[in-house]
Amino acid sequence: MTNIATINKIIRPVNFLITFFSITVAALICATGLFPLSKIFLAALSGALAAASGNVINDIFDIEIDKINRPDRPLPSGRMSLKEAFILYFLLIIISLVSAYFINPAAFIIDLTALAILFFYSFRFKKIILIGNLIVAFLTALAFIYGGIAVGNFRDALIPALFAFLINFIREIVKDMEDIDGDLKNGISSFPHRYGFNRAKIIIVTLSLLLIAATFYPFILKIYGIEYLLIVAVFVDAVIIYILTILFKDDSPAGLSKISFILKLNMVFGLAAIYLGK
Repeated sequence: MTNIATINKIIRPVNFLITFFSITVAALICATGLFPLSKIFLAALSGALAAASGNVINDIFDIEIDKINRPDRPLPSGRMSLKEAFILYFLLIIISLVSAYFINPAAFIIDLTALAILFFYSFRFKKIILIGNLIVAFLTALAFIYGGIAVGNFRDALIPALFAFLINFIREIVKDMEDIDGDLKNGISSFPHRYGFNRAKIIIVTLSLLLIAATFYPFILKIYGIEYLLIVAVFVDAVIIYILTILFKDDSPAGLSKISFILKLNMVFGLAAIYLGK
């Protein structure tokens, strides 16, 4: 019988909370006038559950790869069976869709579409160079649009969605570098494998500089206030520069894992900047 700790491990509670928090903040940023808190909660819950289901199905398809890259994960370690993983996967999908149904029709369609994309990503697209990376970045950006749709105003979510897309595209390339050994042994050809670490680093640097430049755009156009600029300059952009220094000093799996984790946390700083500067 699978215990709670094992379930937490496979659904990635940190990712769950980040998705929940991201959608909540996106909804608050986009909300105008009176808005139902219940719909914001349902959007955050359904989105986080969808992301959790994506993690489960990804681990199901990646069980052989994870025996090399992450042998301590629930499935390769044997702490959770494939049958239990499938039951958990379908349970997460059902609760996510039911929650989205009570928001509005557009939210339900987006949630259903995201769930389908997550499945086909794990089944096929993640093995296609850069396509899988783009899909993950797109789905992360879609979470912000989803929060806006929950309160009937997705336009104000476009800027944070763009930032989320860029930072997660960067993180996806970093993760491909980190997982290169396991991917090679399982016949998956990622960008770092096909073109080398140096070209992968060029993409990361290019995207990072583009992201830093883009962070100044909302302040220059007076979309966000001085609070936004201060947090972005002191935390978000500074952290991006910091991870670039790590990238060129230590591209070992440990160093790349550190970069990936820092990039994930940096999204929180970005959300705080947008929310406080709105």
